[in-house]
Amino acid sequence: MISRFFIDRPVLASVLSIVIVLAGLVSMRVLAIAQYPQIVPPEVVVTASYPGATAQTIAETVAAPLEQQINGVERMLYMRSTSTDSGTMRLTVTFEIGTNSDQATINVSNRVQRAAPFLPIEVNRQGVTVQKRSSTILQLVTMSSPAGRYDTIFIGNYALVNVIDELRRLPGVGDASLFGASDYSMRIWVRPDKVAQYNLAIGDIAAAIREQNAQFAAGRFGEEPMPGAEPFTYSVSTPGRLIDTREFENIILRSDEKGAALRLKDVARVELGALNYAFSATYNGAPAVPIGIYLQPDANALEVAAAVRQTMDRLAQRFPEGLTYDIPFNTTRFVEASIREVIKTFVEAIILVVAVVFLFLQNVRATLIPVIAIPVSIIGTFAGMYVLGFSINLLTLFGLVLAIGIVVDDAIVVLENVERIMRAEAKSAREAAIQAMEEVSGPVIAIVLVLCAVFIPVSFLGGLAGELYRQFAVTIAVSVVISGVVALTLTPALAALLLKSGHSEPWLPFRLFNSAFEGLTRCYSDAVGFFLRRVPLSLTLVAMMFAGTAYLFYRVPTGLAPAEDQGYAFLVTALPPAAAVDRTREVNSTITEGLKANPAVASVISFSGFDLLSLAQKTNSGIAFVTLKDWAERTDPRSDARTLVPGFSALNARFRDGVVIGFNPPPIQGISTTGGFEAYLQDRSGGSLDRLAQITTSLIQAAAQRPELRGVRTTFSTAVPQYRIHVDREKAKALSVPISAIFDTMQSTFGSLYVNDFTLLGRTFRVSLSSEAEFRRTPDDLRHVFVRSLDNAMVPLNAVVSLERVVGPDIVDRFNIFPAAKILGEPAPGYSSGQAISAMQDIAAKTLSADYSIGWIGSAYQELATAGTGYQGFLFGILMVFLILAAQYERWSLPLAVITAVPFAVFGAVLAIFLRGIDNDVYFQIGLVTLIGLAAKNAILIVEFAAQRMRKGATVFEAAVEGARLRFRPIIMTSLAFVLGVLPLAVSTGAGSASRHSIGTGVIGGMLAATFVAILFVPVFFRLVTRARPVTDTKRTDVVQAPAK
Repeated sequence: MISRFFIDRPVLASVLSIVIVLAGLVSMRVLAIAQYPQIVPPEVVVTASYPGATAQTIAETVAAPLEQQINGVERMLYMRSTSTDSGTMRLTVTFEIGTNSDQATINVSNRVQRAAPFLPIEVNRQGVTVQKRSSTILQLVTMSSPAGRYDTIFIGNYALVNVIDELRRLPGVGDASLFGASDYSMRIWVRPDKVAQYNLAIGDIAAAIREQNAQFAAGRFGEEPMPGAEPFTYSVSTPGRLIDTREFENIILRSDEKGAALRLKDVARVELGALNYAFSATYNGAPAVPIGIYLQPDANALEVAAAVRQTMDRLAQRFPEGLTYDIPFNTTRFVEASIREVIKTFVEAIILVVAVVFLFLQNVRATLIPVIAIPVSIIGTFAGMYVLGFSINLLTLFGLVLAIGIVVDDAIVVLENVERIMRAEAKSAREAAIQAMEEVSGPVIAIVLVLCAVFIPVSFLGGLAGELYRQFAVTIAVSVVISGVVALTLTPALAALLLKSGHSEPWLPFRLFNSAFEGLTRCYSDAVGFFLRRVPLSLTLVAMMFAGTAYLFYRVPTGLAPAEDQGYAFLVTALPPAAAVDRTREVNSTITEGLKANPAVASVISFSGFDLLSLAQKTNSGIAFVTLKDWAERTDPRSDARTLVPGFSALNARFRDGVVIGFNPPPIQGISTTGGFEAYLQDRSGGSLDRLAQITTSLIQAAAQRPELRGVRTTFSTAVPQYRIHVDREKAKALSVPISAIFDTMQSTFGSLYVNDFTLLGRTFRVSLSSEAEFRRTPDDLRHVFVRSLDNAMVPLNAVVSLERVVGPDIVDRFNIFPAAKILGEPAPGYSSGQAISAMQDIAAKTLSADYSIGWIGSAYQELATAGTGYQGFLFGILMVFLILAAQYERWSLPLAVITAVPFAVFGAVLAIFLRGIDNDVYFQIGLVTLIGLAAKNAILIVEFAAQRMRKGATVFEAAVEGARLRFRPIIMTSLAFVLGVLPLAVSTGAGSASRHSIGTGVIGGMLAATFVAILFVPVFFRLVTRARPVTDTKRTDVVQAPAK
């Protein structure tokens, strides 16, 4: 017997445990720390620009060709694109969880190359980029000049030259980008009246700039081959591209033989300005330049956030005087606080478990033995996590908290049996330890095998739920294996070494406790006998319990993960369609003032000209990133983010020009934009966008009637005021005006024409051509703009074009290669995300024709994809427990008596979350899997000892009652230790408390039912699957008899 080997060698047993602890300590130092394991689906983003084009034009000529080529790329889940009136296109391809993001980027890039011949020339000239990055901002770094010494254009370009590249080189940073693209640009502000006065066209100016702002190669003098020997070879240099405004101003547009020249400064104003003026940002109301830090899909958020701060501190030492930086928005605050709270819970659990063990063992020496098992098993688990490539995250920490109560169980089972033998048979500690291990080695091994059989197979489930289960389940499995090793080696060795025969009289409180517990044990034995004599009544109660479980599962709402107070929120501002960015700035300023007055708000970063919901620049949209004060400063329940955000709607009373909507972040960062659901209404009919808008409106109106839904809305609108140009082609042909010249002139006058590039500060920036503001304010300004005909005549634009006031879309979305409308919403108070998604599916089934369908993305997609995964894992776990026990007992019937404890645990778990109003989410389902092993563990102890009594000649009835009575104390002790160990999870507060409540409440409810209800009925089922005749054969194969007929 292995245990006897270590009882005789206590030093070897101690060394083995010390090695396990040292391995864990070393591993703990190098393990990464994160909120979650890698559960966010990798994304690859394709971006392109088509300046001057409408959203619909970009969708049809840029997005559609790219999507057709990218569609079906390896391991793709779905793709979506957004085309905007600002001339940009963003296509996001989402891949299966676990996909190598680098390989996915290469695959998408290859597909993009296939689409290049089908894209407009200007799009290819601007460039199409492909990159991997997290869809969620990790941090917002703001740079500002508090004294107003520098404007945002200077600050933005200083950051571009001196900061951005440093941040992008940091390991784990997927991207660092300036919002608004305020890059330097050589702006050529043309006066169309003067251009016409000198009989020039806008195209002439662009051609002159391209000609004179160019880099040429002039060759070398004396380059081989030469007819004779040449002593030298000289390189010939030429003037490079122009570098400052003065050189651009002196570009010659026209000259004559007398030397007179018409220069660019005669018809235009040249300045070093910004490429984009349609965006601005503030930090607490003061102008600022925001830098978004995005995480690589497989990076450690905490390490990256720390590296960003260290880098910014280093770079700040070189900042010019008057320039500062802040990191007011940092999503890792929640990660750090959550992990800190779980560690606090971890310590509380250890203290409670030790207290329970001491209460039952009533001896310091005896208590010390199982308590030693806790650090050995828990710390040793970190070594297993390192070998398996896990990180220290919420799931692995939850597993360790639950493992505290589990790993002590094996040691308690061993120790309690040693003490019982020492008291009852007056044996020495060594003899008692040897005899005890002969009796409990089988149950200990069975418990370890059962728990591993539950947890390890679950780790093979796929998808998001599978990733969550894997880290949680395998962490517990590793700790259980180590605790089994400790229970078979160190615990009996310490028991033989430390325990003393003849315990002294316990203290009065312990005597009172023992007396009460003996009475409770007698009551339990009587209750077991009562149910054993009344099998039909027992089966009726069990049937009622099954019915109650089914009813509760029907009543409890489902969800992916609980909403959390993550310490920040989003406020989206929407103004009337086509509202100018100046109006958006005014509204955002009012909102910022209102937010700063709220005592729970720490800081506010606001963007004007950016729409968070579509991730696109829109002049009538804004976003505020609201960072709340630390959780310790927000003890009032009304200051919880989940309560605050709906209250922010009161800010709408401060202005009339728009509306502000508050959002909580999604429970799992990176999966969705907001905390609600996101979907696309997909149009497969080939109809118009107006028809899609009508169908979308009817769907939203139907959703407004459902009590499960709140705030269902769309980002899609075809009611944005616009102008449509009508070219009189006959007249243009009669005047010999090329159609292409008309639109080139329109773009360079009323938009921004990309001419070519110039070099500044070692970087390449763009030269942009536009009209002065007074010549592009209204449609009447067309009369100031002229286009040259093929006959060299100057024709005013309003002679060949006319404008019509129309409405149309400013954003066009596509989903999986079809036009689509993005729909967002959230569950109404009192309803779960699962109920909200079901309501939307029901509405879609009733209101949409076959040509329209709902395509889910983000957390809604993952919730639907993981539906049923938890139950698959649960049933698979039960099956594996049954098979392991059948193999160990060499009978098919006896494991049924053990398995019957599991439904009681499920009933207690679902009843607990129902009473507390918690959703049936992924955390609760993880807890259910845990309960399989824990409930089976209690039943194994009863069944194993009952079988031992039968081998000694007892009847089935006597064996069942005696087995239950003998194991009642260790069952109560281990279960109470586990429940109190998990109790801090269920009652915790602060960051991440919702997920802790979900897993803690379910596990405690299930364990209480498995402890105080199931153990009454396990002896009944033992009797049902075992013959009534006594058994005298001592062979294991005869322990279990044929099932009763």
